[in-house]
Amino acid sequence: MEQEVYRHVPYDIDVEQALLGAILVDNQAIERVSMMLKAEHFYDPLHQRLFEAMQTNFEKGGMVVTPLTLHAAMKADPGLQEVGGRDYLANLALATPALPNVRDYARILYDLSVRRALIHIGEDIVNTAYEAPHEKPPQEQIEEAEKALYRIAESSRHGDGPIDFAESLRRTVESAERAQARGGRISGVGTGFADLDSLLGGLQPSDLVILAGRPGMGKTSLATNIAFHAARAYAQDMADGVQVPRGAPILFFSLEMAAQQLSARILSEQTEIEMWKIRNGKFSESEWETFVLKMQDLSTLPLYIDDTGGISIAQIAARARRLKREKNIGVVIVDHIQLVAPARRVENRVQEITEISKGLKVLAKELDVPVIALSQLSRGVDSRDDKRPVLSDLRESGSIEQDADVVMFVYREAYYLKTKKPAEDDPEFTKWSEKMERVNHLADLLVEKHRHGATTKIELFFDVRFTRFKDLADRGF
Repeated sequence: MEQEVYRHVPYDIDVEQALLGAILVDNQAIERVSMMLKAEHFYDPLHQRLFEAMQTNFEKGGMVVTPLTLHAAMKADPGLQEVGGRDYLANLALATPALPNVRDYARILYDLSVRRALIHIGEDIVNTAYEAPHEKPPQEQIEEAEKALYRIAESSRHGDGPIDFAESLRRTVESAERAQARGGRISGVGTGFADLDSLLGGLQPSDLVILAGRPGMGKTSLATNIAFHAARAYAQDMADGVQVPRGAPILFFSLEMAAQQLSARILSEQTEIEMWKIRNGKFSESEWETFVLKMQDLSTLPLYIDDTGGISIAQIAARARRLKREKNIGVVIVDHIQLVAPARRVENRVQEITEISKGLKVLAKELDVPVIALSQLSRGVDSRDDKRPVLSDLRESGSIEQDADVVMFVYREAYYLKTKKPAEDDPEFTKWSEKMERVNHLADLLVEKHRHGATTKIELFFDVRFTRFKDLADRGF
């Protein structure tokens, strides 16, 4: 019988000692590795405590870290005394190579810690699969495993825990540099609407943007327009070798409309061929040629549509993490919140919506991308004389207003005016007709909450034939 080979947990004590010794010789080395390495990345518990103490001492006004000062700070540590105390620390410094490459040491230790974490996740997967209670479905375990893997994959880029003000300022400067590289216009992902981009600075990382309105206002059309513009701008900039793209790859969760229908909308917008012609295949020869050429052009866009019905917030998060890893998505769009299934059973629908909106905000922060979530409004809006939505219309929808960084409402007066059409022989018909002519292609985007700036009303042009929004300036209004 072949003897089973015992496999050791991956670690390297020699490299841990070399790195600690290098810091004792040159304290500046700790600055070169602290962005990559944390105490928990060491395998030996004593080395974890030593590294943490070195960081603490160094950060106290730049206190010099030597075997003497480190021993004074840790003389009560039984683990250090067990291996020789001050002599152990002195030997670490003496054994350090003349020109240590501390970044290489740090990378080795980080990679070893990742391998240990992967082993731990693998063991958890196996143990949970064996022991999971019946009420915990396998899909939930898959989602938990994906979330754990995503945390490992992203930890080297983002790190964990608080950051100091200097690092926060550095990130702010980077954001300003991105805006400058785009000609001083926006720092986030462009929406394709000049006034909206000017107000928001583009769609900002980690923001939850709520786009709400009554049915028929054009929420899905506006979200589709934004998605198309961002994906197209990204593709164009990548083709031109632009270092700071204006757009981003998009993940669009279409819970109400099939991917085929959403694609047909985009084709209608871009080809200016009515939807009914696309559905029925009634093209003229020139329209068919335009249709085919535009379809080929659009097929390369980084726009990913998930039309799974009844998807939960946990599944949305798991799939978004996967696409973030694989396609580097820069915006997530969810159409719409009311169709998202809660991750667990709660007492009422308000609590369900609360859980979903909080989950979307957490997802935006975790992936560091803007999340646009569409939301329906109750019929109470239609019963008022003034049918323009306000923030209080969201209050029956859990904590959407509190969780959101930006809340926007789509409002089209023409939608309601059509229902009040008088008879043609009515004296009021001429007045109604003139007003209808004036507002038929107008839409208001009411920015009612903006955590980072002002609120305002933005007027847009809406082309009913192709369900397309545009800047009013583009239409000569």
